Amino acid sequence: MSSILTNTSAMVALQTLKGINANLAKVQNEISTGKSVATARDNAAYWGVASTMRSDVQGFKAITDSLGFGQSTVTIARTAAETVTDLLTEMKGRIVAAQQDNVDRDKIQADVARLRDQITGIVRAAQFNGLNLVDNSDTVNFLSSLDRAGSTVTASYIAVQGQDLSTGGYVAAAVLGGATDGVSANGDTAGFALDNGGGTGTLELDGSAFAAGDSLSVTIGGRTVSYTLTAADIASTSPGDIVAVALKSRIEALGIDGLVIDYDSGTPQTLAFTNGGTTDLAVSVQYRNAGSGGLAALSTIDVSTQSGAQAALGNIETLIQTAIDAAASFGSAQGRIDNQSKFVGAMIDQLNSGIGTLVDANMEEASARLQALQVQQQLGIQALSIANQAPQSILALFR
Repeated sequence: MSSILTNTSAMVALQTLKGINANLAKVQNEISTGKSVATARDNAAYWGVASTMRSDVQGFKAITDSLGFGQSTVTIARTAAETVTDLLTEMKGRIVAAQQDNVDRDKIQADVARLRDQITGIVRAAQFNGLNLVDNSDTVNFLSSLDRAGSTVTASYIAVQGQDLSTGGYVAAAVLGGATDGVSANGDTAGFALDNGGGTGTLELDGSAFAAGDSLSVTIGGRTVSYTLTAADIASTSPGDIVAVALKSRIEALGIDGLVIDYDSGTPQTLAFTNGGTTDLAVSVQYRNAGSGGLAALSTIDVSTQSGAQAALGNIETLIQTAIDAAASFGSAQGRIDNQSKFVGAMIDQLNSGIGTLVDANMEEASARLQALQVQQQLGIQALSIANQAPQSILALFR
């Protein structure tokens, strides 16, 4: 039956053309964006997975920066430990020479003192961004990975053990007060508890007691940050404020949930802690005098006498082994960081490749589909035109 009111053929042709145009628009969008899944509307499942993977990639890029920071810090520490080992070995040669009678022990002692001062200078200078791993024995954690289990993400760290190679010669001084009730130097610690839900505590510094090479470490929730004072810090008008601001920044970088640290220049050299999280936190503070380290026995070496030379020969072996052990420890840590850095780099590449597999358009396939759809579009237009002409054949019946 023919009808001038309902043209079924034209409706079918029109629907077909609409479908062709929709597919053509989709292919053109793929070609212009380079993605087969550009939005959640295209494929919600693939878009969701790809978005999660992209967020992980950004996290791993930040980890790469952290590993680079750790790599630089440990490299400086290892180089310092190796240099100290070489200088101690050179000192051993002087001490051996002092064992015989027909030598000028005073001149040899002057050489020993020069080498000792050089070692002290190296240990003080071996820091990166205020972090010195060769003048304290604290454990420093460097961010190394993100561990994902479903929607839960946790951070992993590479722990690097500091090696105390300081040489002695500094006077101990009280540098902490306030809520910590005071603490002396030479490794004594003080601390306070921060109860969850609003517990507070105060760290008050006395910058007048600081000396170049001294370090201050704060451990919160099992994680440690530290700052080593430089000669420039000591020369400033308020080294205590410099240390307070540096510690504040480094503690905040730990990202401890709910922990708020306030510094007010109106109350100088003081940090106020508030625990707004859901977990109790223990805060431990340690001040280390630059002269309380593993090489402090250098200050007692005196080869100006026969008995002193003999005693020095026994001491120097222990000191050399201490420096060797420190260099070996840093070398091992550096190897771990290097390997982790390579792994994270490879993981970023693989994640990006996986994202591409999920959402990137196959350009060869898109090109072939575009050609085919353009032909179909032209044929669809022709079919619709023919279908629209069909009712005119009815006019022949009325002639």
